[in-house]
Amino acid sequence: MTGEPLDRSVDRRAFLTRAAVLATASAAGATVGLPAIATAGPPAGRREPALDRPNAYTKPRPEALADPTELTIAEAAWLIRAGKLTPQRLVEAMLARISTYDGVYQAFNVVLADAAIAAARDAARRPRRGALHGIPLAIKDNYYTEGVRTTANSFLFENFVPPYDATAVARLKAGGAILLGKTQMGPLATTRATTPAGVVTTVNAWAPANPNVDPGGSSTGTATAVAGRMATSGIGTQTGGSITSPSNAQNLTGLKPTMGRVSAAGIIPLTYTRDHPGPLARDAKDAAIMLSAMAGEDPADPRSQGLPEVPDLIDAATPVYRRNRVRLRWDTRIGVLPGFADGTSATALARQAYLAQLAAIPGVTLVDVALPEGWSQLTGGTFNNVRLPERSEPFMPYLRSDLRGFGVSVTSWLQGALMGGNEFITGQRARLLLMERVLHELFDGCDVVVQTDPVPFDILGLPEIAFPIGFTAAGVPMGTILGGLPYAEDRLLSVVAAYQATTDWHLRRPADPSAAALRTRAADAPRLTAEQVAELTQ
Repeated sequence: MTGEPLDRSVDRRAFLTRAAVLATASAAGATVGLPAIATAGPPAGRREPALDRPNAYTKPRPEALADPTELTIAEAAWLIRAGKLTPQRLVEAMLARISTYDGVYQAFNVVLADAAIAAARDAARRPRRGALHGIPLAIKDNYYTEGVRTTANSFLFENFVPPYDATAVARLKAGGAILLGKTQMGPLATTRATTPAGVVTTVNAWAPANPNVDPGGSSTGTATAVAGRMATSGIGTQTGGSITSPSNAQNLTGLKPTMGRVSAAGIIPLTYTRDHPGPLARDAKDAAIMLSAMAGEDPADPRSQGLPEVPDLIDAATPVYRRNRVRLRWDTRIGVLPGFADGTSATALARQAYLAQLAAIPGVTLVDVALPEGWSQLTGGTFNNVRLPERSEPFMPYLRSDLRGFGVSVTSWLQGALMGGNEFITGQRARLLLMERVLHELFDGCDVVVQTDPVPFDILGLPEIAFPIGFTAAGVPMGTILGGLPYAEDRLLSVVAAYQATTDWHLRRPADPSAAALRTRAADAPRLTAEQVAELTQ
């Protein structure tokens, strides 16, 4: 098909070397220049985000025309470009839903209503900047927002007002996006959204009357805002599943890019080697539009420098047709791990149907792949916990002075502070061994791999995309994850775009909260204990 996916030209050995240097920099507490990633061919050529190309716009579905909150980014952009929808009308529709339903959802901790309407009016007077022009977004509350409190939902930052925007936020705004507000999150990006004291706040938009239904974390509020049609799209961060988990839980398409693909400058950190900013969107096209705006080199973040050029993500996320039939943009071997779809449970049956649907798309080849040697040990909790000192080290003054500032998440911070140097170094070596085996063994037989858990790819900084594949008998979404080679966001998007062109799971929206839920929501919120938070922490 058109061009080649980026993963065919990236030097995997160079990526492994870069990871080793990054681990060393983390251990030394130093900011260093990282080795550039070599490519086998000429780079695509870095341009300003190409958000105004034909494939960034999609003619709206008839059922979406009556309600602006139903629109995807690409659909809303089509209407705005055609003069059939104004940014102000779109923003006001979202604010109306927030006013009506967020008392149940509790997705936002601050709503910037006046500023959003003013920005929408201003957008109507300015030349269009592309598909994000006038699009209202939800922003996770660990991203700096100029003049707006950024708390990471914690006692430590409860009064912090940044003097500038995070790089990712600034780039979205430069593309014309409008900030609706800041969203609830797990305290310091650890679990599902709770108060710093552990009282559950945000609920799953698909089960708003039952706070015990997992909404995913830690980017919970962003997921609920997008799923509940209170924002067209949004952004989160991921260190241990915090984009993919809430996306799977709430019928969204969440894209965790390769480490460094999006600058983490201006984001309250969790770990230096595993923090990934990325979008939580309604479909692959919207995720591609968001990532296109966010991605690219940033002088303020060494992790973003020396990387391959950002490929054409929007075209990659545009389905390709041959003789009126969807096919993959690039022939792709999809690796299936042992036991992925075994059994007769609802999850197994959904996975079997998903694999059958993929296999029916021309260009797809399903291949069975074996797990690398030592997989369980190298991806287990013992080695995964080597991330904990990275989160504790910057906060040692607080840990020494007042543990109450960490609220219910204090246990994992103490675990990090108490971990020995030998354990940390051994863990970093194990991480590099795991990376070598994944890059040169697991991916020897496939181009992307079906996953059941985000953690291994979070450990390695590799890209992954979460998307819906069905529903439980109770009407709660079920999703899956695909993982890819370094900087292969384009290939992941192409597979998901083709799958979504042949299914309608991603088009389904939850029912509005009932009147009973509106009346009773505040009275039944459970509380997570410190032990539960330590077990669930990202």
